[in-house]
Amino acid sequence: MKSPEEVTDAKRPRVSITAQTLWRIRLRRGAPRYMLGAVSLAGVVASARFALDPPTPTLPMSALHAPAPPDRAAEGYAALFARRYLSWDAAEPRASEQALEPFLGAEMEAGAGVQLPEAGSQRVDWDEVVQAREPARGEHVYTVAAQTDTGGLMYLTVGVTRTRDGRLALSGYPAFVGAPAAVPASHPRRLREVSDPTLATVARRALRNYLSATPADLAADLASGARVSFPAPALSLQTVQRLDWSADGSSVLALVQARDPRGTQYTLAYEVEVERAQGRWEVSAVQMDPDA
Repeated sequence: MKSPEEVTDAKRPRVSITAQTLWRIRLRRGAPRYMLGAVSLAGVVASARFALDPPTPTLPMSALHAPAPPDRAAEGYAALFARRYLSWDAAEPRASEQALEPFLGAEMEAGAGVQLPEAGSQRVDWDEVVQAREPARGEHVYTVAAQTDTGGLMYLTVGVTRTRDGRLALSGYPAFVGAPAAVPASHPRRLREVSDPTLATVARRALRNYLSATPADLAADLASGARVSFPAPALSLQTVQRLDWSADGSSVLALVQARDPRGTQYTLAYEVEVERAQGRWEVSAVQMDPDA
C-alpha cells in the first residue's frame, strides 16, 4: 500500500524542461513574418516581370484558323472600279478617264491604260464579287463578274489594299480571268419516300397555302410558335412530284411545280420541317427561318 506522500507525488503535475538553441526559437517566432515578406517579394517580382515582358494571350485553335471576316467596303470598292473600268463610250473618251481618276495614282496610266476603239460603247448591266483571296494581310484580290451589253459576261480581278490610315486603294492594274470552276448540278441522291398518307396530305396542303400566301389557311397546320415568310409574288401549286424524308428524318423534301400570276411555271424544291404533336403532324418551318 502506497504512503500518503507517494499518492500526493503521483497526482502532482510534472514539468519537463528541454534545452533548445536560441536561433530555433527566433526562427519559430519569426516564421509568419518571414513568410509574409516572401509572398510580398514574389508579388513585386511577378508585377515587374509582367510590366517588362507581358504575356502573350493564347488563342484557341479555332480562333487561329478562323477565316478573316469579309471586308465589305473593299468588295464594294472593287465592284465600283470594275463597273467604271468596263463602261465606256468611244464618242466620249474623256468621260471614261474622268470616271476612273478617283481610283488612279500618279504611277498608273490615265484611264487605267484603256485605249478605246474608234467607235462603239459598252455598258455594265450588273456586277458582283464572286471570289476573294488574301495574298497578304490587308491585301485583297477580288474576282468581279460583270454582265455587259456588248461584251457579254466578263470576269475581272481587282486588287485592293488599305493604306496605313485605313483608306482603300488599288494595288495595281486589273486582269481579265476566267470564271470560277464549276460543274453541272449533281443528281440528288435517292432518299426515303414519305409513306405516311396523313403526313403527305399535311405537307401538300401546307405548301399550297404557303405558295399562295394565305396565312389564315396555313395557320391550321403550323406548330405553336412557328413563323414563316411568304414568297412574293404568290404562286399557285400545280403538282407535287416527290415527297422524301431528309437524311436526318426531321424534314420533308418536296419537289413541286408552281406557276406565277403571269403564267410562268417553275420546278421548285422545298424543305418542310415537321414535328408530331398530340398525334398529328405540324409544320414548324418552310424552307427558311425568317428570323435568322
